[in-house]
Amino acid sequence: MQPDRQMAPSLPASPRHAVDVAVTGHGGTIGERTDPARIPRRGAPRGPRMTSQTREGSMGQPESARDHVIRTYRARARRYDITANLYYLLGYRQWAYRRRAVQALRLRPGGTVVEIGCGTGLNFSLIEQVIGPEGRIVGVGLTDAMLARAERRVKARGWRNVSLVQADAVGFRFPVGVDAILCTFVLSHVPECAEVIAQGCTALAPGGRYVVLGLKVPQHWLAPAVVPIVRPFGVTEEVMARRPWDVIRAAMQARLTDPSWTELFFGFAFLAAGRVS
Repeated sequence: MQPDRQMAPSLPASPRHAVDVAVTGHGGTIGERTDPARIPRRGAPRGPRMTSQTREGSMGQPESARDHVIRTYRARARRYDITANLYYLLGYRQWAYRRRAVQALRLRPGGTVVEIGCGTGLNFSLIEQVIGPEGRIVGVGLTDAMLARAERRVKARGWRNVSLVQADAVGFRFPVGVDAILCTFVLSHVPECAEVIAQGCTALAPGGRYVVLGLKVPQHWLAPAVVPIVRPFGVTEEVMARRPWDVIRAAMQARLTDPSWTELFFGFAFLAAGRVS
């Protein structure tokens, strides 16, 4: 999908409802009230569960990266939070890494954060602890099932400063002047990840920070053993072949001031951060 080149929308006023859901292929206007049960399944057919033939499409074309992500995370939405906790038993301190990513945003009370690939909203509590009720969170996700769970989380916590948008990362029109952009375990799935970084940097306010936390495959003997572990999170052979973490690192070094790169969990994860001048 080609990105929408229109001017990014300004940030909406604080919502009256606990959470708003906007469904649009290009980000669109944030704050359109939508029943999460009716969020359309964009990029996948309605009706019965997909078979391998359906995944290839009517013309026998290979499944796109976008459709693979939708299918993978729609299937895993209900168990995503539980699965994430189970990886802690393997020594993968995902919560500690998420906390480090939010700390790298260097947020202040009242700040505005856009989270690309917000999933079920696991990072929202960490962000809310810093920005408080006067701040804003715009959570962007591709998968309807994940966003529905994020909405339930927001309502259960009583957060009134969260907007949810169903959109492609590359098609989302960032609101201008945001304080921070966060991506955790999602940007590697986007073939146009460098473009997403470029668009976000344009939308950041001066001094705004961009932080990416993601999985990677190191070039050492342990790499083959980790493939079955990361595959459930959409890290396929195609993703590993194009090495998106290298693209992300180069894009952030080119666009941001004082870029940093930290490898985690024996090189199987990374934390990248920087600010716009």
